[in-house]
Parts: sequence; structure tokens; C-alpha cells
Amino acid sequence: MYKEKYYEWLNNPIIDENTKEELRAISDDEKEIEDRFYKDLEFGTAGLRGLMGAGLNRMNQYTVGRATQGLANYIKKIGKENEGVVIAYDSRHHSKEFAIRTALILNANGIRTYIFESLRPVPELSFSVRYLKCIAGVMITASHNPGKYNGYKVYWEDGAQIVPPIDTAIIEEVSKISFEDIKESTLEEAKESNLFTVVGEDVDNAFCYKIESLVLNPDVIKNANDLKIVYTPLHGTAGKLVRRIFDDLGFKNLYIVSAQEEPDGDFPTVAFPNPEDPKSFRLALDMAKSIDADIVIANDPDADRIGMYVRKDDDYVPFTGNMTALLLLEYELSQRKDRGLIPENSAVITTIVSSEMTKAIAKAYDCKTFETLTGFKWAGELIRRWEEENKPYKFQFAFEESFGLILSDHARDKDGISAAMALGEAAAYYKSKGLSLYDELQEMYKKYGYYKEYGVSIVKEGAEGQKAISDKMESLRSNVPQDFAGYKITEVRDYKNHTIVKDSGEILETTLPTSNVIYYCMEDEAWCAVRPSGTEPKIKLYIGVKGNTQEEADEKLEKLRNAIETYLDL
Repeated sequence: MYKEKYYEWLNNPIIDENTKEELRAISDDEKEIEDRFYKDLEFGTAGLRGLMGAGLNRMNQYTVGRATQGLANYIKKIGKENEGVVIAYDSRHHSKEFAIRTALILNANGIRTYIFESLRPVPELSFSVRYLKCIAGVMITASHNPGKYNGYKVYWEDGAQIVPPIDTAIIEEVSKISFEDIKESTLEEAKESNLFTVVGEDVDNAFCYKIESLVLNPDVIKNANDLKIVYTPLHGTAGKLVRRIFDDLGFKNLYIVSAQEEPDGDFPTVAFPNPEDPKSFRLALDMAKSIDADIVIANDPDADRIGMYVRKDDDYVPFTGNMTALLLLEYELSQRKDRGLIPENSAVITTIVSSEMTKAIAKAYDCKTFETLTGFKWAGELIRRWEEENKPYKFQFAFEESFGLILSDHARDKDGISAAMALGEAAAYYKSKGLSLYDELQEMYKKYGYYKEYGVSIVKEGAEGQKAISDKMESLRSNVPQDFAGYKITEVRDYKNHTIVKDSGEILETTLPTSNVIYYCMEDEAWCAVRPSGTEPKIKLYIGVKGNTQEEADEKLEKLRNAIETYLDL
């Protein structure tokens, strides 16, 4: 089947000659042909994402065209073509071309577009959907993936990524599209029809002003004369906006890693532009050590993620996504409580694979905790639902362990820019109290308990890898152990089959949407979860524990990790 599709591309007059030449060059590589054509590139937790190149299972002008025509058909089907679509793109190769093609296809279908004059980050795109009163938004990005990837994220009118039933309805429309069905205006035609609009400074101003309004201790920032912060945008979209916001607020000593400040789709100084990866901090840490910086922060290329190192004595220690978010959750809620800014029915949103410490912090400030599946679109959906239900809960904070969070509902996707600002503010505040961010985290452990987490992703590429992941998940469903490392399993949650099986034999039903996740609850507040990634060829493992001391938590986590990884045999 995949070979037939390969030849269809080679013989299709719509496919351009450069693409065909790329395909001819792999004519003797059966495995490569299979990988490019064994399936269509699919929507996952964040829309389309894949390797760039020719083929159905690749990001290219044709797969982008199909996705956009399907989106256009759905928008027209529901009668919303007059409300417009805003489009942004990051620093990756072909991002601008994909963005322009997206606009021109929408324009050819009579749909107004607002395209940014130059690259912009995910949180600004999310913000701009509501600011410009659009029906949808499209972000061309592959987030933190290596440079050979790109992607296409669709947002709906609430500024959040699409969720059921909208995502399935769009996918259904996309599945009907052949390349011959794709309409496209020329740039001249689109401009003459007044459907192609370029935006930039006005949206930037509104976005930055909103973020700056979230600061709780502006005077502390202005007086933090000896606070030193090293920042890197990792060749992505956030550098100019972060510099502007920090300058506006009066931070005195922001040092940006010059070798990584300019956008560059090759990401020449990092193999993997992801703030989860310690190697991405090499240059930033070199600078931090030379100037004795207090904290080191990094955004990924589309600025939805935030990573951090914090000074401890004469060295720097990495904060996980959980640690960073929990530190900010404690800071934000404590400061809001002092100002009487936490109303009744306030709520914090996290995910089923994020730290259990979230619940302890939220409870301390009279906030309810809501758990969602992984993928920040589910947090956005909750915020929207609360708005539509006349705000039964007052949103305060949302995060997921994969280095992403929002401080307010100005954006409905992870906002690494406001997170960078808030970390700077928290560092200034705690330094004024004689504490580093590391010190404050230790105080939190003493207050709430020593929660520790571990996560790992195992890459399984291609059709064989996909099958291996699928086989492993089904094997886990068929073979449920009694314990891990002596910690009895008290409950198994299967979010694909919607079952919660307790050790008593009682079977309940899960309440979250369908997802291929298996979650094990254990005695002594331990847990682990396994799931395939929705956007990458990976299977992911998460483990969490709680100890009475740092040493006890570390020992417990290591013991569980060894037992679970042996059992999984990945």
C-alpha cells in the first residue's frame, strides 16, 4: 500500500518537480519509502508534527495544504468564515512558507487571515486568537523537537488547542481532501480581496501589557539591584519579547546568551532545542558561572516551555518541570492570598502525570485541584467550560510536568514568556528575604513533604517502533503485577478502556476522555504511569513518590525506578 502511494506522488502532476526529485533519490531505500508513506501525518495532542520532507508522513506544503483545506471546509461548514484565522510561525526552516501557504489557502476559501509580520511565540498566538476575535488560530512550529521537524497546531476561538468534537470534525474534513481539492490564492489576489492582513506591533503591545500586569511585587523587582539572571531563547521566538518585558519592569541585570539570541532553524549551538535537556544549558551555564548569576532560564523555540537552573552554593542545580511549576504555584498563591486575590471556588489545573505536591499546595490556599490528561489543550478546555458555565470555578494556575504553565487565562496554552517573568519576580522576592529559589524549594518540602518525580522517554521510530509501542501497551494491560519493589499496587487506571480496577476487585469508570495511558497507584503515596507520546515516536514513563526526608524520597524513587524499568523491559 505504501509503495502505491509513493508512485502516486511520483506520477501526480500537482506534485512539483523538486519534491519528485527528492522521492526519486530514495527509490532504492525501501524502509525510507515505507516510513514516508505507511500512514498520513496525524493530529496528536498538539496537531500535526513530523519530520520535514516529501511524503504523506512528512511535513511539507502538500500535507500542510490538506490540513488547511480541511480546516477551511470545517470553518465554512459551521458558518464562521467571516470571523477570521490568525497565523503565527517560529524560527524553523519552512515555517514562514507554511504559514503563508496556510493564509493563502484560507483566503481562497473566503476566510480572512491575520498573519504576523515575523516570527512569534505560541503564547502570543494563543492570546491573539481572542484579542483579534478569530474563530481559529494556526501556529507553525515543532516546539522543542530537533531542527528536522516542523508542525501545525490548530487553536480554536477560546485560544486553546482544538479538542473533541472539533478536532475529530476537522480531521474528518481533512481525510476527504485530495491534493486536487486544495484551493489557493496568489498573494496579490489575497491582498486585493482584503482577506490577507499583516499584524504585529499592536498585538505585541497588548500581549506584553497583559503579562506585565500579572506582576505582584513590582517594587521588589525595581529594587533588586544585585539580582542576576541569565536567559536564552535557544534560537527561537521569545528573545525580543522577554527582553522588552524585563526592561519594562525594571530588571537591572538580564544577561542574554548572545550566541543563541538570534532565531535560527538550524539550532547550531544545541543538538536538541529543549529546556528539558541539560545540554541545551551549556552556554547559559558558562555565562552564569562567569558572572555569578542567581538563576538561568531558557525557553524552547516556540516559547511554550520554560526550563531553569538555580544557584546552590558555588554550582547550579537543574529544576524539573514539576519543581519549577510548584515553586511558582506556591509563590503566586501565597502572594495572592496576602492581597486577598484568591476568591472562593478557586481552582488549579494539573495533569495525571504531574507532581502530587500540587494538591497539597492548592489545599493550603483553599483551591480545588483538577487533573486532566497530558496535553495542555485539556487545561484550556476546562477554563473554557468554566467560562461557559458562568465561572463555577475561578482559574488560578495550570501546569504540566513537561515544563509548561500559565499564570492566568490570558493565554490558553503554555506560556514560557510570562513564566520567565514570574521566575524573575520570584527570584527577586525571595532574594529580598535572604533566600535563593533553591532555598525556597527546600522550605516547601519541609512544609508539604518531600515529593520526588522521575520521567523518561524511550524513542521508537518508524513503523516498527510504532508497533513496538502498541504491543508494549497491550502487554501491560494483559499482565498486571501485584507490586513494584514491594510497594503494593492498590489501583490500576486504564484511560483507554475507561476502567479503574482496585485491589479489592471493585471496578469503576474513569471520567477523563479516552487516552492510551495506564496508571498504577501504590501504597505509601507512590505511583507510576506509562503512555505513548501524542506528538513524537516515544513511549513515556512517569514515577512519583513522597518521603519524610530528602534521603528517604530519593531512595524510594530509585528503588521504584529500577523495579519498574526492569518490568517494562524497554
